This record gives sequence, structure tokens and C-alpha cells, in this order.
Amino acid sequence: MKSVYWIVVLLAAALVAVSVRLATASGHGEEEAAAGVDASAAALECIMTRTSVRSYTDAAVPDSVVEKLLRAGMAAPSAANQQPWEFVVITEDAIKDSIASSFKWAKMTKDAPLAIVVCGDMYNLMKDDQTFGGFWTLDCSAVSENMLLAAHAMGLGGVWCGVYPVKEREETLRAILNLPANLSPLSLLVFGYPEAKGTPKDKWKPERIHYNRFD
Repeated sequence: MKSVYWIVVLLAAALVAVSVRLATASGHGEEEAAAGVDASAAALECIMTRTSVRSYTDAAVPDSVVEKLLRAGMAAPSAANQQPWEFVVITEDAIKDSIASSFKWAKMTKDAPLAIVVCGDMYNLMKDDQTFGGFWTLDCSAVSENMLLAAHAMGLGGVWCGVYPVKEREETLRAILNLPANLSPLSLLVFGYPEAKGTPKDKWKPERIHYNRFD
């Protein structure tokens, strides 16, 4: 009888231990699920509330934040993982002034603490891209959007100024930045802490959505 008693006690203890472990695991699972929901909501909120910002305070952008922007950019997808991008980080007033005076559509660069030019490296392209062109522009566009979203998530404002494929813009910026022949500037991204809170545009147009085939 004693042996049966101790077997029952051991089984009861084991059952309690398993119950505690399951309850703990369940709690962790609920916490992880909640964290996942929060992360998803934050990501979608960042995408939906981003807007172009062209007026900035005098506050400098810390080097650590600049690195995060660049890391976010380099996390973008690229065709065959070629990563055909190079970056020019601009903080010098003389260069910002030159860009602002050369391009009326980029005049905000003068008063911004930071600008980054995203370039495609023509030496680092797939054979098909060298023949037809285009993949590098998609890759560098993904980079540009990643950086704008990262900026917004960190409290920065930013605006995308298009350079490619307007040859005059490309050549003017190439001269200002002394770009080598293999680099083609795709976008000029201007960043700073917003002077005022912007209002995102509602761009949702369900009439532009088609399923399976064009109606």
C-alpha cells in the first residue's frame, strides 16, 4: 500500500509540474502573440502615416541614427541579391547649398541637416540588367523607401527627390558629388527633424484594384 501511495504522490507532483510548465508556456505564448500584434500595428502605422517633410528644425541627426537609416536601406531586396547600391551621405553646408541652388525642387536641402544620395553601381549588375537596364532602379527604389520609413519610425521627416532618369539632373549631381562613371544617382533623400507635424494623404483607391485579370 505504501508503494501505491508514493506512486500516487509522485504522479500528482508530476502533474502539477506539467500544469505549471504549460501555464507558463501559455503565458509566454500569449505575451509573444501580443508583442507580434503590437509590432504589426506599429509597422502598418509607420507605413500609413509617413508623409513627405520639407521643413526641418536645426537639430542635427546623430551618427547612430544615420547608420540606422543606411542599415535599413541595405536591408532592401535586390534582384539576384546583387545589392547594386552605393550611398553618398551629405552633411557639409557647401554641398547642400550647391544642390539647393542647382535644383529648385530640392531647395529644402539647404536647411536640412542631412541628405543621402542613393546610387546604382553599374559595375555591380546582372548581365540582363546591363543589357536591358531597370533592375538596379527597382533595387535602389526599394532602398529609398526603406530609408524613408525608417526615418519616420525614428521621428525624422524625409522627402524623396527624383534624379534618375533625367540626364540633366544626373549629370549635375554627378558633378557636384564628383561621382565616378560607374555610379548613377537614382534619388536624393533629404532628412531632418520635422518643424511641424505633417498630415499624410489618403491614397486608398479601391477602384484601382483588379483581381486575377483586368476587368
